Amino acid sequence: MNAHITRTMARLLPDSVQLLAARLAVAAIFFLSGRTKVEGWFTLKNSTVDLFRYEYMLPLVPPEVAAPLATFAEHALPLLLVAGLFTRFAALGLLGMTAVIEIFVYPQAWPTHLSWAALLLPLLAQGAGNYSLDHLLKQRTS
Repeated sequence: MNAHITRTMARLLPDSVQLLAARLAVAAIFFLSGRTKVEGWFTLKNSTVDLFRYEYMLPLVPPEVAAPLATFAEHALPLLLVAGLFTRFAALGLLGMTAVIEIFVYPQAWPTHLSWAALLLPLLAQGAGNYSLDHLLKQRTS
């Protein structure tokens, strides 16, 4: 019975479905965070720079630089993940952001950051899977 369940689950949940779910889940987390930092389509809120100045306080990067860069990344990288385009690049970028947030901003939130990393690591290791533009591009160049 155990082998039957295992085969059935593998058939119902192939790697590409799991990778698609990971892409969509982690993209939603970062994209929605980015949307809180802008007004309209993409006008950076004044409060966003203050957030980087007084709460995030990243070392080495001035808040006037960090705020727009991080906000852009929180929009662009999730969109790449949803499309499954340059997936490993996007996953690496979001994993880097996760590390910065964990190390410098909210180290006590490690369970949350670990769950983000758990979604990003398979994308970094395996890519986007079959349901992606990466897969289509690979097929066209083969």
